[in-house]
Amino acid sequence: MLMSQKRLEKRFGQSPIFTASTFMTQGGIPPSTNPASLLKEAIHVISCGYEDKTEWGKEIGWIYGSVTEDILTGFKMHARGWISIYCMPPRPCFKGSAPINLSDRLNQVLRWALGSVEILFSRHCPIWYNYGGRLKLLERVAYINTIVYPITSLPLIAYCVLPAICLLTNKFIISNYAGMFFILMFASIFATGILELRWSGVGIEDWWRNEQFWVIGGTSAHLFAVFQGLLKVLAGIDTNFTVTSKANDEDGDFAELYVFKWTSLLIPPTTVLVINLVGMVAGISYAINSGYQSWGPLFGKLFFSIWVILHLYPFLKGLMGKQNRTPTIVIVWSILLASIFSLLWVKIDPFISDTQKAVAMGQCGVNC
Repeated sequence: MLMSQKRLEKRFGQSPIFTASTFMTQGGIPPSTNPASLLKEAIHVISCGYEDKTEWGKEIGWIYGSVTEDILTGFKMHARGWISIYCMPPRPCFKGSAPINLSDRLNQVLRWALGSVEILFSRHCPIWYNYGGRLKLLERVAYINTIVYPITSLPLIAYCVLPAICLLTNKFIISNYAGMFFILMFASIFATGILELRWSGVGIEDWWRNEQFWVIGGTSAHLFAVFQGLLKVLAGIDTNFTVTSKANDEDGDFAELYVFKWTSLLIPPTTVLVINLVGMVAGISYAINSGYQSWGPLFGKLFFSIWVILHLYPFLKGLMGKQNRTPTIVIVWSILLASIFSLLWVKIDPFISDTQKAVAMGQCGVNC
């Protein structure tokens, strides 16, 4: 009993009345409890130092250590066998608020993604935590998907830049057979999206907006979250928690809807836009100089580049704003990065062999 009491104190804190209440079937307190002592004990329990040297915030209650503590706490509850249900009544039960301008929205998405990366590199990672416990397989898969999604920003950046590379180098990196395979994959993903629309009852317009913001957030906030998470894990560099300003329906005219706030999150998607626009201009110019036979391959390259620009169009529209107040530094940095990347890629040109480069430079003589 003494060892059990010590374990309970280490777990729930040094409050006998509070510890006894945890064993009550419906909660509450023993009937013989004195109201005066109960008040004194309640003041002790809610004090700031009560949870020191206990498991509060680590294994009990609201779990600390992540900016997305709701995901971490829910995961711990499911791991202990708690069951959750999805409730969506006809009449909304709560009225909330959310960021309404581009900069605040991206900062909020960055905080969510950073929290997922923190959980990914912590001991509570769903990939390896609580095997043999009460967490179901599909629940584990769902939580793994919740924490690894920021990493998809790395291949997403590559997919958004590759069409511009093809236009700048006048090469198509996908062969005919690979192109057919890619089209089949594209069609299957599109069909899956249609099935999800019919299952969820979401309209096409809402689905398309979600796809657009996935690309916008993936090329900005998710990308920054991956690097900030790695810096925190490897170098111990912590990030500041910033509360984003929000608005609700009672704010009336949404005065901050077109307010532009400078953030470095705007640079990567702007760079991707500039690279694709430069690639389109370069590809069309090359086709005009090369004759009609080069227009056929050009349309295939332009399709993918236009597809990227269509996904980033809301970002471009939000970036320009209602009163065209885009900071000059965003445009300057984006054009500078896009120009450096384009010039380096054209200079390196990895799709041309060393012999072809030597021929172009006139260095192989009669042995060519």
